[in-house]
Amino acid sequence: RPLNSKEKERGDKDIVVATGARSLSVMEPKVKVDLTKYIEESRFVFDEVFSENATNTQVYERTAKPLVEYIFGGGNATCFAYGQTGSGKTYTMLDAHNGLYIQAADDLFAMAARPEHSHLNVHVSFYEIYLTNLYDLLANRAKLNAREDANQNVCIQGLREVLVQSSDDLLSVFEYGNNCRSTGSTGANSDSSRSHAILQISLRDSTSQRGSVIRGKLSFIDLAGNERGADRGDRADKQTMMEGAEINKSLLALKECIRALDLNKKHQPFRQSKLTQVLKDSFLGNSRACMVATISPNTSNSDNTLNTLRYADRVKAMKNSNGPASLSS
Repeated sequence: RPLNSKEKERGDKDIVVATGARSLSVMEPKVKVDLTKYIEESRFVFDEVFSENATNTQVYERTAKPLVEYIFGGGNATCFAYGQTGSGKTYTMLDAHNGLYIQAADDLFAMAARPEHSHLNVHVSFYEIYLTNLYDLLANRAKLNAREDANQNVCIQGLREVLVQSSDDLLSVFEYGNNCRSTGSTGANSDSSRSHAILQISLRDSTSQRGSVIRGKLSFIDLAGNERGADRGDRADKQTMMEGAEINKSLLALKECIRALDLNKKHQPFRQSKLTQVLKDSFLGNSRACMVATISPNTSNSDNTLNTLRYADRVKAMKNSNGPASLSS
């Protein structure tokens, strides 16, 4: 994202340079022991790199659009945004006018209208993970329970699904649920997401008994921002500190699961947090996932920016591992 007004007022400099369609550099100001100033360059290569001038449409074309086509073949697909609080995750994923989910909906309903897909109905659910609990955003934040069935598939009991027949229907459902989402103010972002939000679009077979068979599923996940204690500000209350600790704990659990898959370990610790438990089917079996890493380009956030990029680099490495899922970053 570009520098915001607060960063410009502080005199922050933009230290991130997109050096190509797949590469970027972070030019971090440093000071030697003898007080000599110098620039330390950190280079990264990903599947795609988007500059601050890129639009959400450009991001969608190269990230979520292939996933829409994939779920009509019977797979599970997940697109999730990861990054520091205030770096633009929610704008990218869940903006009401141009977020990835609404652009995906347009393509999804266009494909669902084809004769070969006439037996499929589109259902949507929307829930959040706040602290250690799950809440249904389409049922007045009713508390939910995630359990595993006999086949070790994770099921969320009581989750409300809504039948939608157009992008406008989906937008209405999203707006209703988004008004119930947990947000708060921190030192880094005055409207910070304090929960992980999961918007799931399912293709159900209307010819099956009770229309219960899922033929494909696409999930858009807006992860709460990873943050340091300093990011919360000097006036952070106990609740804000608890939220930040739980957010970081769940993101660390996600990293551990990715590492276990990368190393092809027999045991993957998906039960370490509610986040990894509900994301289990996004990484196993017939699944594909895309991570959109959002970063803040200013000098004062260089540590967080580098941590995000290193995290994304680790995720990208899974694509070439022996892990069961295909994952890009």
